[in-house]
Amino acid sequence: MSDLPADAALPGRSVTDTLRLYADITRPRVLALVVFTGLPALLLGRDAWPNFWTAFWVLTGTAAIGGASSAFNAYIERDADARMARTRRRPLPAASVIPGVVLGYGALLTLVGTAMIGASGGWVAAAIGLATVAFYVLGYTMWLKPRTPQNIVIGGAAGSTAPLIVSAAMDGTVSLGAWILFLIVFLWTPPHVWGIAIFRKREYEAAGFPMMPSVVGDQGTRWRSLAYTLALVAVTLAPVALGYLSWAYGVVALALGAWFTWSVVRSMLSDRPVIDYRVFKDSIVYLAVLFLAMLAELAYVGAA
Repeated sequence: MSDLPADAALPGRSVTDTLRLYADITRPRVLALVVFTGLPALLLGRDAWPNFWTAFWVLTGTAAIGGASSAFNAYIERDADARMARTRRRPLPAASVIPGVVLGYGALLTLVGTAMIGASGGWVAAAIGLATVAFYVLGYTMWLKPRTPQNIVIGGAAGSTAPLIVSAAMDGTVSLGAWILFLIVFLWTPPHVWGIAIFRKREYEAAGFPMMPSVVGDQGTRWRSLAYTLALVAVTLAPVALGYLSWAYGVVALALGAWFTWSVVRSMLSDRPVIDYRVFKDSIVYLAVLFLAMLAELAYVGAA
């Protein structure tokens, strides 16, 4: 399946369709959320607005780094993706592109993203970006994911580094505020992924991935999700305790935390995988609105 000839993998295709295909390989919706989590690091704990073009190129480079990680992941997991209903229509399982081309695409995005970040934000930030790709590909995709149910717990660090990259790009060091943002995304990742892992448990098993629901059961996974969620809600209040943000943000964080915690508790009470899928969707709304609340306050204070 993964070694189809070029004429089977590359049918006549318009430029627009080709661009859409390569955009799909980067998982743009995931990328958008990743980059969005880096935005508050531009302003958190800083007195001045960043240079527009510095911010633009750093964020664009961060997006390229994320896209590279997705491309390498697509190449490595192309056979496993073909065994899962939610992923079998992706470009490689659907034989829409040659595997070697996707591998090259990932390498190109890595080089471009690293160069963008390094040239605009310095090489400390670029090194964090490059380490992100290396850990996601070698540490998470190739080692953790097929071997341990703790895969997403440890591997979640790779999806949490946008604030670190952005912070380092601003002044060459990673601020405490950026580490808090990192920790928020890190703690958010397990309940986010485990929601879909319960709903798609049989598919993950068919693909050979030892996800938490297959090892400790659905309810055991939900209890772990609740523990991470409670820790997450506590950490979202750290910017208030440290003086980075006001209680205006804190009230929003508490309300969102109560809502998301109830989403997880509801899945435990119902014991129905379809409700776990709701947790997965709720988690995306939760993180997006939480970071939007941060940005709204930071923008308001910056403009005052």
